[in-house]
Amino acid sequence: MTRTRPIPTLTLETLLSQRVGGPVCGVDEAGRGPWAGPVSAAAVILSPDHLPDGMNDSKALSAKRRDTLESEIKARAVSWGVGFATVEEIDELNILNATGLAMRRAIEAMAVPPVAALVDGNHRFKLPCPVETVVGGDGLSLSIAAASILAKTARDRLMVEMDALYPGYGFAGHKGYNAPVHQQALRTLGPSPIHRKSWAPIKALLDQ
Repeated sequence: MTRTRPIPTLTLETLLSQRVGGPVCGVDEAGRGPWAGPVSAAAVILSPDHLPDGMNDSKALSAKRRDTLESEIKARAVSWGVGFATVEEIDELNILNATGLAMRRAIEAMAVPPVAALVDGNHRFKLPCPVETVVGGDGLSLSIAAASILAKTARDRLMVEMDALYPGYGFAGHKGYNAPVHQQALRTLGPSPIHRKSWAPIKALLDQ
């Protein structure tokens, strides 16, 4: 029997907002797994009366659809923010703590501060407001889905810029993730300034 994918709703946000007595944001990240580039995060407070159509987990959408939804989310949201943690911060703090830092920066960038946050995953990051975790949240919560789209599009755009700055690695295509063309570029060119030097494959090259 085929399992149907859940459709994100505002149910979790509405229930939490009623409990805390104020606006609730969804928070998600992009770029925890790549070998190169920063990790990004976004936070979004949605208005039930101005929801963009077709929001879902960013991984379930085409790049073109994500770009369209990014503009709609920014135009219609009550508030939104995007934050990054740099490669240097990832190497210094580790990827989990750097992700939390990017999430904090995303919330701090919001014009309307949330009273609480729904965060995708099972790790309770220390953020500027109380946190509730939601495993698979980008497929359940519209606010988290919106955040996943903003985090992904912001990071993808930055990696295209990095491709122009550090040509030869293919960053515009694979966005820093492991790929055959990325592996070959590393063997030929060595690591770039935006490679995560604490990552085992990069560290091994540097130790040669």
